[in-house]
Amino acid sequence: MSNFDPSPPQNYVDEKQTTQLQQSQIGKFVVQFWGVRGLIPTPTSCTSRYGGNTACVEMQVGETRLIFDGGTGLRILGKSWLDLHSPLEAHLFFTNSQSNRIQGFPFFAPAFLPENCFHIYGTAASNGASIKQCLCDQMLQPHFPYPLQVMQSELQFHHLTPDRVVKLDDVNVTTALINHTQKSIGYRVTWLDHSVAYITDMHQRANKSEREHIAQLIKSVDLLIVNSTYIPGAARNNLESDVHWLTAVDLAHATGVKRLVITHHHPDDNDDFLDQIQAEVKSAFPKALLAREGLILAVV
Repeated sequence: MSNFDPSPPQNYVDEKQTTQLQQSQIGKFVVQFWGVRGLIPTPTSCTSRYGGNTACVEMQVGETRLIFDGGTGLRILGKSWLDLHSPLEAHLFFTNSQSNRIQGFPFFAPAFLPENCFHIYGTAASNGASIKQCLCDQMLQPHFPYPLQVMQSELQFHHLTPDRVVKLDDVNVTTALINHTQKSIGYRVTWLDHSVAYITDMHQRANKSEREHIAQLIKSVDLLIVNSTYIPGAARNNLESDVHWLTAVDLAHATGVKRLVITHHHPDDNDDFLDQIQAEVKSAFPKALLAREGLILAVV
């Protein structure tokens, strides 16, 4: 396993370097962060080090390409893939259908190329709409000038139900419902003897069933990616907060998680503030860090 060094100079790479890295990681298990912000994109000078794009995480797992969530970071990921040899095939998993998880999809350039194929997975939204319907609706007038049908790649939609295991050759993707209110899915990716969990809608008021699903999904994973940087209200303008990073740290300790990455940063949290939070998190869980756009971690 590679050294765990989150320093910015080693984590950030330009798009050309990223493409070369992606090509060199075939047959390994690598995670890359393209969007780490929650709720709404926050592209300011005060967020340049951690990044302002909304949720998008790429995993190269053996020969299989996975994407988790399609926030605005998906656009940057798509640009980096344009230099790769076609045809491309990848699997895109959505945690839910809220705007910050799907808003980058209309700008995902590889989906407009006819030789490519994308498998798209998601559960029904709180209003019963499928992931396909949610993606279609955001591309209708007056919200967007072009409908989903202009995407010339092959798009295969898959409806997910909780506790399902999606088998992709030698990769297993296990699902669980982790937030009943938002109808959000959590994922565990397993390849050989290695695993990564992606849990980005955890909340402090989770009921017993949700907590059990989360604990089972993340037990003993090599890497846990979780949303937990929303802090107590007194620290941010006296606003009530839903999630505290201690929730993630306690859960990681209790379930034997080896490494922890906290993502989905609040739009009001600037780089200096996140530096402080990272120092606190690492003091409580040494093999932990806050996600930054461009961060690349080798699982194996």
